[in-house]
Amino acid sequence: MPEGDSVWQAAHRLHTALAGRPLTRFDLRVPRFATADLTGRTVLDVTPRGKHLLARIEGGLTLHSHLRMDGAWKVYAAGEPWRGGPAHQIRAILGTAHHTAVGYRLPVLELIRTQDEAEAVGHLGPDLLGPDWNADEALRRLLEDPARPLGEALLDQRNLAGIGNVYKSELCFFARATPWLPIGELPAPDRLVAAAKRLLEANRDSPRRRTTLRALTPPLYVYGREGRPCLRCGAPIRVADQGDGTRARPTYWCPRCQLGPTP
Repeated sequence: MPEGDSVWQAAHRLHTALAGRPLTRFDLRVPRFATADLTGRTVLDVTPRGKHLLARIEGGLTLHSHLRMDGAWKVYAAGEPWRGGPAHQIRAILGTAHHTAVGYRLPVLELIRTQDEAEAVGHLGPDLLGPDWNADEALRRLLEDPARPLGEALLDQRNLAGIGNVYKSELCFFARATPWLPIGELPAPDRLVAAAKRLLEANRDSPRRRTTLRALTPPLYVYGREGRPCLRCGAPIRVADQGDGTRARPTYWCPRCQLGPTP
C-alpha cells in the first residue's frame, strides 16, 4: 500500500499537470458516477490528506480517491502512450490540453461536494505531511489506548495519517521496541512521533524511499530484509504477520535490538 510520502508525490504530479487548467476530458468508469461530465471546468488543486487524494474542481466538487494496495494515478503528456495497465483497469481519466491523468485500479473513487470533504477524511489524525500537523495531538491519540500494540497504533490513520507498513516496521526499529510492545510501555513516545515526521519529510521528494543514513547501505533497516543481518547488530531480521486477522500485515523486526513481546 502506498504510504504518505508516495501519496504526496502523486498529488504533486497531478497538481502540476492539472491545476489551473480546464478539463477537456472527464471520464469516471464506476457505475455511480459514470454519467458525470465536468469537461470545461477548471481543476483548482490536488491535495493529499494522509493516504487520500482530493482533486478540487470548479463548481464546489471534489474527486476523492484512495489507492489502497494496487491503485495508481499516472500522468501522460498529450499524445504519449498510456502504459499504466490494461484498459479494463482504468477507473478515471482527467484530461487537459497538455496532459492526461489516468487512474488505474482505484478501489475508492467518488465525486463529492467540496464542503463535504470531512465526511471522507475527517476521521483522520494529524497529517504528517500536511498543514494540519500537530505533534501533541498525534501523541495524545496514540496514547489513548496504552495497551494497544505499537505497530497497530502506528498504522491506525485515526492517530496520525500517512504511516504504512514500511514506516511502521522502520519506526519500531528506531524506537528499539518490537511492534507488539504495548504503546503505553514505550519510553519517550514523543521521540517516535518526531521520527515519523522526520522520515516522511526526508522522503517526500525522493523517488526511492530510504530510512538508513548511508548511501551504500540497504535503503531500509528491517522492512523486506527477513533473514538478512541487522545493520546495527548483525542478528537475522525476522518477520511475522501483525493485525486483527482480517488485515494482517507482514512485520519486520530485529530480535536482538528491539525489546518487547513477539509472536
